[in-house]
Amino acid sequence: MLIQVDTRQKKNHHNEKDKWFSEHNIKTISSKLLVGDYAIPSKMDIAIDTKASIQELIGDICGKSHERFRNELIRAQESNIKLIILTEDDGGYCDRKKTIYNNPVTCIKDLFSWKNPRLFIFQGGKQKYPKATRGQTLAKCLITLQEKYGCEFMFTKKADSGAEIVRLLKGSD
Repeated sequence: MLIQVDTRQKKNHHNEKDKWFSEHNIKTISSKLLVGDYAIPSKMDIAIDTKASIQELIGDICGKSHERFRNELIRAQESNIKLIILTEDDGGYCDRKKTIYNNPVTCIKDLFSWKNPRLFIFQGGKQKYPKATRGQTLAKCLITLQEKYGCEFMFTKKADSGAEIVRLLKGSD
């Protein structure tokens, strides 16, 4: 299998995926994609856009990168490309006392009970980020974007990301 990787992917940030591809005889070529980070060169009607964390996803949906991200969704829709946004999440503790734990997010529904770790950062006895995006808000935004732009939001554990990219792209064959 040959996968095209977008040239704008940050170098040395995807070592685990690159290693998985290599170990499973997945060849990659680097060139600019219209949308997303991964695609099959002979079948460009599906692309995978990866997010390293839910925090990165929040930045694209609810933060300063919203306009750029929305424009990518529009480009995909206008080009008849199914864009899958694959976010890596392994779960983990939200607070320093290790009393509040997020299970790994596996689907949008899980975000309704997800707690943003930024809400548990305090400075001088006050919440440092009281307006941090809550899981329920993010979930509602993702559902709206799926309906409006025809994209799909999926989640995977970091160690499974390479395999999940291949599975999703193979499903388009």
